[in-house]
Amino acid sequence: MINSTQVSYFILSSYFDIKMLKYLMFVIILSLYVVIVGSNVLLIGVICINRTLHEPMYIFMCVLFVNQLLGSTSLFPFLLVQILSDVHIILAPLCFLQIYCVHTYVSVEFLNLAIMSYDRYLAICYPLQYNSLMTLKKVVVFIAVEWLFSFLGISVFTSLSFSLHLCGNIINKLYCTNYSIVKLACSDTTLNNVYGLLSSAVGSLVPVSLILYTYLRILKVCFSGSKQTRQKAVSTCTPHLVSLINYFFGAVFDILQSRFDLSSVPNVVRIFLSLYFLTCQPLFNPLIYGLNMSKIRSVWKSLFSINWR
Repeated sequence: MINSTQVSYFILSSYFDIKMLKYLMFVIILSLYVVIVGSNVLLIGVICINRTLHEPMYIFMCVLFVNQLLGSTSLFPFLLVQILSDVHIILAPLCFLQIYCVHTYVSVEFLNLAIMSYDRYLAICYPLQYNSLMTLKKVVVFIAVEWLFSFLGISVFTSLSFSLHLCGNIINKLYCTNYSIVKLACSDTTLNNVYGLLSSAVGSLVPVSLILYTYLRILKVCFSGSKQTRQKAVSTCTPHLVSLINYFFGAVFDILQSRFDLSSVPNVVRIFLSLYFLTCQPLFNPLIYGLNMSKIRSVWKSLFSINWR
């Protein structure tokens, strides 16, 4: 048995030799990363510099875009290096740093989507009291809680994994995850499993319950309300619902990849499952919100329109 602190590197076994295609893959991945960074930074800038967008809904969207930059940056630069490399290894400290960043991204994304659904619930179900119910102080508290909860929660299970005794250093993924380290352990992982189960239950059941409750209430208001109310609900909730569905779709892929034996599945499909979770959400969300939110579209036009007269 060797302690994880004595493991100098981990081998990522999911990479396979693509010969000259690796340069094409490098260009594709680099292009995706540039689009993700550019689109998210652009929308963050639009929201920050325009005072008409300094409302709770757009502030939560800004947090979403910032978090997506964290998630994509924890993967893409590392992925680009690995594509060009002939030896697919990662140093142990960088592996645990990647675990911390990836899982923090996942936690913040889930919590922020739940808070956004609660914000839409207040705006649609209590439009007259919305400004008093969702104050700037409450917005700051919500954002602080979601980040602190994620930072502290991920710090605990990352430290638990770091203290494990490992029997190997081969990770069957494209990047490091906490469960991939736990599976290498030859010491008792009861504490890791119990804490992982409890943190997953709290971190998923609470947001899911809040999301289900808020959207059931929103549906009730839509069916009993006026045509104008229904139109407002559809216009403001559609981007959020699309983002939620995309996130859950990616989460299911990641669970399938991590928890079940997918050796019978083609390697290309398994690679797609691994990358979907950290690629599609940061890639599609700016497009979803940028195109569907009329206020952002109007601000976008006013900022970048050119008067030819």
